[in-house]
Amino acid sequence: MLIDVLIENGTVIDPSTCTSGKRDVAIAGDRIVGMFEPGTFTGEARRMLDAEGCLVTPGLIDIHAHIFEAVPEMGVRPDSVGIDQGVTTVVDAGSAGERNFDAFVENSVKTNATQVLAWLNIAGPGLVEGRSELANTDNLVADRTLACIERYPELIVGIKARMSGSVVKDNGIYPLAVAKSVARRAGLPVMVHIGNAPPSLGEVLDLLDDGDVVTHAFHGKRGGMIGEDGQLIPQARKALARGVRFDVGHGSSSFSFDTMKKARELRITPYSISTDLYLENLLRGPVYSLTTTMTKFLALGYSIEQIVEWTTLAPARILRRSDELGTLKEGTVADITILKIAEQNVELVDSENARLTFDKLIQAQYTMKSGEIYTCK
Repeated sequence: MLIDVLIENGTVIDPSTCTSGKRDVAIAGDRIVGMFEPGTFTGEARRMLDAEGCLVTPGLIDIHAHIFEAVPEMGVRPDSVGIDQGVTTVVDAGSAGERNFDAFVENSVKTNATQVLAWLNIAGPGLVEGRSELANTDNLVADRTLACIERYPELIVGIKARMSGSVVKDNGIYPLAVAKSVARRAGLPVMVHIGNAPPSLGEVLDLLDDGDVVTHAFHGKRGGMIGEDGQLIPQARKALARGVRFDVGHGSSSFSFDTMKKARELRITPYSISTDLYLENLLRGPVYSLTTTMTKFLALGYSIEQIVEWTTLAPARILRRSDELGTLKEGTVADITILKIAEQNVELVDSENARLTFDKLIQAQYTMKSGEIYTCK
């Protein structure tokens, strides 16, 4: 058998196949041929990629970033937070709405090597005209939003609604009710940004169903999922039981080490890890990259196997694409990330400016997207 690439000597972590150990990975064209015990592949490879001392994982997936450069002082080039950082699929989280989604496709989807998908903002202008997009109910036009979804079924994975007081102003829970109505008609999930009330988190959670996503779930603001009594609020427990998924969505003001520690004591874990990367927190922190965010969870005591699941298989399931993404199964697209856990003293900072010192840093070495190899920057 002649293949294009054999990734050898690496430690494969692939939660989708319950693999954690030394394997060689064979790729032909844009497909994975299979995983082999080290040294047992008997075919010929045009290129050998030595992953000694590295982890080989399914391509990392970031389900919350802002990659529409038309959004002032916010949007970043997809490849800069994608293949440059070991991430093969980046999902824009509501930067565009139905009024400007065509421009988003032309400028942010077609011009990058990274696979770009999108949560469509329920507000027509998305974030292009400002960050109080749900304060004006004229921006909520269900039929046009549904028509946009019908035009781009391969790109739009769900509806985004930012349910913070500064976004909705006097409209309370109404924009989310519209988002849920549209999502149900389209057969898609909703991603809800949570932050400062109103509306209250309980009101938001009560509207969500199995497969919907709460991003910024572990923020440090008042009115979060952990109540004054130190316990999970009842609406959060009921939401989890219904299958609502709690996503990290780190961002500049939406992830707290303290909240995460309290959640762990309550045996509440993230369903997925995402970054909420945009221009400011990419360049000046505290986010920087998906791998830096992963390092924070390593410092908090989670296993690398769990962290890889939260950044590969779990987000692929949220996107309803786990048959193709977030896996190293034979025959699937050759999206692969090669990581190194470097022995390095680092200071890790959350969104509350709390700090953790740690002696390791997860670094992306190579990204393979659809069989093409890119060196991470």
